[in-house]
Amino acid sequence: MTIYSMTGYAVVTRESSGGTLTIEVKSVNSRFLDLQFRINDDLRAFEPMLRETITGRITRGKVECRVSFGRKTATGATQRINTELLKSLAMLQAEVRSQFSSAPPMSVSDLLRWPGVIEEAEMGQDTLQADAAAAISDAVTAFVESRAREGEALAATLITRIDAMDEIVRRITPLVPQVVAQFQQKSIERLEEALGVALQKPGVSANLSHDEVVERIRQEVTLYGIRIDVAEELSRLAAHLAETRHILKKGGQVGKRLDFMMQELNREANTVGSKAALKELADASMELKLLIDQMREQVQNLE
Repeated sequence: MTIYSMTGYAVVTRESSGGTLTIEVKSVNSRFLDLQFRINDDLRAFEPMLRETITGRITRGKVECRVSFGRKTATGATQRINTELLKSLAMLQAEVRSQFSSAPPMSVSDLLRWPGVIEEAEMGQDTLQADAAAAISDAVTAFVESRAREGEALAATLITRIDAMDEIVRRITPLVPQVVAQFQQKSIERLEEALGVALQKPGVSANLSHDEVVERIRQEVTLYGIRIDVAEELSRLAAHLAETRHILKKGGQVGKRLDFMMQELNREANTVGSKAALKELADASMELKLLIDQMREQVQNLE
């Protein structure tokens, strides 16, 4: 299934017998579907058609639609004389001249300039509606295609980030057992050395034997080593990355699901950073969080 961005733009212009019909559709991010229409009053009847067409193909985004109609300049073929109005003017003129015989008669030029004498032929409503329906279909189709193109580009960007995060996880996972073992060994050696120095001081006595103290030290260091072990977090990171990749591959309306996955990825990356006992792990945590932030910004654009 196709992945769609919530950002898109399309404009369609269609020539009609009475003028030029222009439909412009654009959208930005929104949690829900928010439709706004800017339509001339004489075209307001087409709003339900436009609304139904958009809601049938789009589920999220703040969508603004503009519909305008530029009428053609009137020509002789589209004009006619209002004969009824001319008859009324003739009767009125005759009545006036019967009272004022010296009044000059109206000229042809005067009559043609009289409001309403020249009428423009109205374009059939059926013709305009058919043209509007075709223009709306073309505009929404072009608009959806623009969102699909951007969605494809965003998906490719996200896959690139996922690949980078997978590489980080693969790079640092082998380090974890080694880091824990080295940390435990160094800690034990330092504590044993400190204990030996302390027991040699005059007046220092201990309730436990030397071997018991060493065993207690080993237990405490082992417990701390478990607390700094990030193998489980790295395993969950790998699983979350695989699921994110699967969501993108499946397509459809992925925005909300990917937003949830970004939260989970960020949680595990933060834990890795807080438990890191090695500079390499701390650096990896920062790299992961940077990539997750970049992904989150792109995910906000997906439907």
